[in-house]
Amino acid sequence: MKKTVIAVLVSCVFVAACAEDGSLYTPVVDGVPAANFNTDLAACQALAQNQRHLDQETMAAAAMGAGAGALLGHWDDDADAAGGAVAGALAGGIAGAVDATDTRKAIVIACMRGRGHKVVA
Repeated sequence: MKKTVIAVLVSCVFVAACAEDGSLYTPVVDGVPAANFNTDLAACQALAQNQRHLDQETMAAAAMGAGAGALLGHWDDDADAAGGAVAGALAGGIAGAVDATDTRKAIVIACMRGRGHKVVA
């Protein structure tokens, strides 16, 4: 059990280290970018970076995943509740982090549109 928990935690660290958080997204614009594009992009990316990546929704997703994983692990003859909880928390946490990444990307896009850039994606 200890080896499984350690392996899961190490995997989480590697996944988190490799993940792009969405705040560094460079949007696609229709036409030629305006002269102030890079200045506005830096400001919008800074705004997106101020959004916490590990927010309450991410923590709630991890907690719900842990609960569901513990129940499934308890009912599975080949697994245990603790292992299921760890796997569920990992899955829920990753799902929450993906949502936070999408939110940061959306902030960059909305900010750039708000500054008058023709952002298409």
